[in-house]
Amino acid sequence: MSDNSKETSSDSISRFTPILIVAIVAMAFAVGALWQKVQHLENGGAAIAKATPTAAVPSAPTTGKLTEDLTKAIPEVTDADHIRGSRDAKVILIEYSDYYCPFCASFHATAQKATAEYGDDFAWVYRHFPLDTLHPNARAVAEIAECVASEAGEETFWKFTDKVYENSPATTDAALDLAGEVGANRASVESCFNEGKFKDKVEDQYQDGVAAGVNGTPGNFILNQAGEAWKLPGAVPFENLSSTLDEALGK
Repeated sequence: MSDNSKETSSDSISRFTPILIVAIVAMAFAVGALWQKVQHLENGGAAIAKATPTAAVPSAPTTGKLTEDLTKAIPEVTDADHIRGSRDAKVILIEYSDYYCPFCASFHATAQKATAEYGDDFAWVYRHFPLDTLHPNARAVAEIAECVASEAGEETFWKFTDKVYENSPATTDAALDLAGEVGANRASVESCFNEGKFKDKVEDQYQDGVAAGVNGTPGNFILNQAGEAWKLPGAVPFENLSSTLDEALGK
């Protein structure tokens, strides 16, 4: 190779090196930003926008006691809800959750501890808030959970929910197998799911959560018998949950 050819090759490499460096840095930044977004969404961050949203998110504090107007935006507890405990409990935790969110799995154990420690003073309401883009199977498992409740009752619904957070089923079939393991009729649950009986309920709960100011999972509210409410988003440790519960109880 002639000296001129060597110089031309060297010049070309020198000319493109800065471009390659910039491209590598940009790619690294994009990957980092995507990772941060995933963590933000799963730990009480901004909710994924739907293609045709039906509810506007109110201006609400990140955490703490809510105003009367914001409290009214939280859908009241009804017979359609899944409640672990009594509707007459002194304080009620309303959780908007995604079955595949790792932070929800962590908070599930925290809420279980609260159930044990606060006894009859405490009740726990579970509502669906599937993050479809992050967890494609979450909506299907939410619908399966509703079918479990319909086919086998509330106690079995909670057993199924506990099992899902313990096992994180990789497929719809695996979730249906769990339904059978906790006492539901697998074939009946599968038929219910295939018919889409609870598609609307899951979507309605998602939209109700958005309207109430839920912007990630787990999205938590504490209500007391005086009609007051507190927002406690994310997988907070038991100490934080307990502190808010005690405030709601007037301790």
